[in-house]
Amino acid sequence: MHTIRDWPAGERPREKLLSKGPDMLSDAELLALFLRTGLRGKTAVDLARELLRAFGGLRGLLDADRAAFCAHAGLGPAKFAELQAVLEMARRHWQQQLQREDVLENPDTTRRFLGSRLRHLKYEVFACLFLDNRHRVIAFEELFNGTIDGASVHPREVVRRVLHFNAAAVILAHNHPSGVSEPSRADVQLTRRLVDALALVDVRVLDHFIVGDGPGVSFAERGLI
Repeated sequence: MHTIRDWPAGERPREKLLSKGPDMLSDAELLALFLRTGLRGKTAVDLARELLRAFGGLRGLLDADRAAFCAHAGLGPAKFAELQAVLEMARRHWQQQLQREDVLENPDTTRRFLGSRLRHLKYEVFACLFLDNRHRVIAFEELFNGTIDGASVHPREVVRRVLHFNAAAVILAHNHPSGVSEPSRADVQLTRRLVDALALVDVRVLDHFIVGDGPGVSFAERGLI
């Protein structure tokens, strides 16, 4: 039985990452580095491919709860704990990045942060980034849960939290658990209502991000704000 050590150096996931960067690795290769070892008769890459098929892809694996994760051979409580630690470090990394810089100068950082906070949720959440007058993050809050429409998101509550933080601007965000990021008519109408409500207290809505699979959708980039 051949192992990964028998592969040419340029094809081994660790060496490939070090020489070409993590972007050049497939989902299975990245997962294999996290797993470190395979099972009897299977390399770590073979096991990674099996797991990705079983969970329907990387997102399904990362979003799995403890019971579902640990039910598969090659995984267990220790691996689950390691994975949760990695995910939480990523969330904190993007949050600290945002707190140090003007979010408008680094929209990719904002997108990654919002994705790390909202993509894994199995229900819709409406959240807000509160910004100072230099567009640096003051706070991030999840404000409403459930179906996001005009009935469930209350502009008065958004205005109340803006005044609480003395924010000069905000970035709105919500997730689509289906993974489809396209804005609905209700999303567009809600955004317009919030823009109008916040304008009354002289606060700008810089963007509204919809988080799903892939990069998500920015209303500012679409010209919807």
